[in-house]
Amino acid sequence: MDRRELQDRLCGYRSRFPEEAAYAYRACRLLEESPRCFDRNAEGLHVTASTWVLNARRDATLLMLHRKLNQWFQPGGHADSDEDVLQVAFRECSEETGLPVGHIRLLSPMVFDVDIHRIPATRTEPEHEHLDIRFLVEIDESLPLPGNNESHDLRWVALRDVPRYNRGRSLHRLVVKSGAWRRLA
Repeated sequence: MDRRELQDRLCGYRSRFPEEAAYAYRACRLLEESPRCFDRNAEGLHVTASTWVLNARRDATLLMLHRKLNQWFQPGGHADSDEDVLQVAFRECSEETGLPVGHIRLLSPMVFDVDIHRIPATRTEPEHEHLDIRFLVEIDESLPLPGNNESHDLRWVALRDVPRYNRGRSLHRLVVKSGAWRRLA
């Protein structure tokens, strides 16, 4: 998915969640106005991509305990100037789970979710925002997950238990969408 296709999708994106609709609108404008928005060193808001990973039964998701932020999130990360966000999402999922890309199956080619969230300042980076483009994928939960150095832990979590790991609106939205997608699939 190139920059133009992503922009078209985001400009036409519809969501029943008002905050997500606002994120998509802001994302559409960002892609239109910021040539460096895929560069992690660009000031302010820049693009990241992630995967919302479901198991085959569609009743659990894979969360990682992020090393820097010490919070549970879905696998994902910086675009690092790569404008193909689907490729970025797969690369980041592969790196963070330790699984080859071939073990990650795309469930829908559509953007599953759009989120904008603030990242706190660190010793090496100022506070900034991520525009996270999220895709729905499946991984066989019986596979061992070697992970990498970006997380403390990887864990399959029943969708109903996600709030015990992360109570944020963003993950709540992903859980709600998973249930709706499951009924449609």
